[in-house]
Amino acid sequence: MSDSKEKSKKPKRPKPGTIPRTPMPEQDPVARGKNFDEVPLGYTPEQAKKEADRCLECKKPACVKGCPVNVNIAKFIGLVRQEKFAEAARAVKETNALPAVCGRVCPQETQCEEKCILGKKFEPVAIGRLERFVADYERENDLVELPEKAPACGRRVAIVGSGPAGLTVAGDLVLLGYEVTVFEAFHKPGGVLMYGIPEFRLPKDIVEKEVNYIERLGVELDMNQVVGKSITVDELFGEEGYDAVFVGVGAGLPVFLGLEGEDLGGVYSASEYLTRSNLMKAYRFPEYDTPVVDGKQVTVIGGGNVAMDSARVALRLGAESVTIVYRRSRDELPARGEEIHHAEQEGIIFKLLTNPVGFDGDERGMVRAMRCIRMELGEPDDSGRRRPVPVPDSEFSIETDLAILAIGSGANPLLTKSTPGLNLNRWGYIDCDGRGRSNRPGLWAGGDIVTGSATVIEAMGAGRIAARDIHEYLSANGEGSWREDSE
Repeated sequence: MSDSKEKSKKPKRPKPGTIPRTPMPEQDPVARGKNFDEVPLGYTPEQAKKEADRCLECKKPACVKGCPVNVNIAKFIGLVRQEKFAEAARAVKETNALPAVCGRVCPQETQCEEKCILGKKFEPVAIGRLERFVADYERENDLVELPEKAPACGRRVAIVGSGPAGLTVAGDLVLLGYEVTVFEAFHKPGGVLMYGIPEFRLPKDIVEKEVNYIERLGVELDMNQVVGKSITVDELFGEEGYDAVFVGVGAGLPVFLGLEGEDLGGVYSASEYLTRSNLMKAYRFPEYDTPVVDGKQVTVIGGGNVAMDSARVALRLGAESVTIVYRRSRDELPARGEEIHHAEQEGIIFKLLTNPVGFDGDERGMVRAMRCIRMELGEPDDSGRRRPVPVPDSEFSIETDLAILAIGSGANPLLTKSTPGLNLNRWGYIDCDGRGRSNRPGLWAGGDIVTGSATVIEAMGAGRIAARDIHEYLSANGEGSWREDSE
């Protein structure tokens, strides 16, 4: 055989579906219920290579269409197959500056993996697990390299909020030569990544290192700055001289049900409970002297990822029993399947088709019981899910000394009320067009403050769109109508 034929001969690939999806090693459920260490342990290089070998290398990879930030999935998985792990991480970072975060918390099963061609007949390629692996490999082996930056363009952009949307805009624009400052209300950057998602799902040192990468690119962080209080948006444009402002403050305003007894001690919003536990390190008491009620019989109201997080935190803080109360059936639970599975493995009780109607307190003003009513599913509502309907004469009580409401969050009005003329929708979120432009010239917004509560990667996707539009607008010196052809 000639040398040319030898060189053109590729390694024989296994038939699709003959390699089963590589399982993720995890902590034992009993052991992990007593610690805050990360639950999934990550792939080894051998496991990552084996999983990457399952990729079909589609000529038109549909998986990319399912990724809100358009990661070149085929490219990075191909590099994993060649065992070029650091290069694979850099390929991801071409469009995603937070791969170690996204590899852990993004709902890949309903995004990129849902579009995977292999998944039509077999299990899809574990894209998220591979993304996590390459990001961890690059960081843990000190192989992180900074990409080239464009020359300074002389324009300044202010980012309000250091969550996933804000960090994405900052990371994209600094590479294009902009001077970027991120204003953050808390003392630690990261937004919901830092205060909302528990340590066992997203270790805070991972968040800090991802943010540090953004800083190393040249982004400046200005902490403890409550825009709308310590400084206004108008002052950012005026005295501070910024050419553009992006608002990515999330939707952190707690939502309550308005039930009797919600003001009792031991009744928390999930936002406060998780912020105390995560950002304020209540889980490391007494090293961090952050007060939080350590309930023994804990009840969590809600069925989303935040409810699962709250329940699993309460278990790790010493609860003897934790019950999730949700008004619909299991099929309608909005949380990720993986989070539901992990909660069940750890012994979390699910009381479905149940709705709270009030709380009872003891002589000290602390919650002692939650009154509930049983529900049944009726006709579908606007969301397409069957509407829960109360069952007559089905009231009962659940004893509880800690109740956590994880039923969603709203838009904090602090910034929007201090920004004259800014259009909001009926829910109080900033009204933006498809590019992230508000009605105020020079002011963009994205993430939960525009859409309401959504996913980390969707916020990042909105950030990428806004960053591209900010660049195009400022490159054209802001000429033309502000919101023409907005959709």
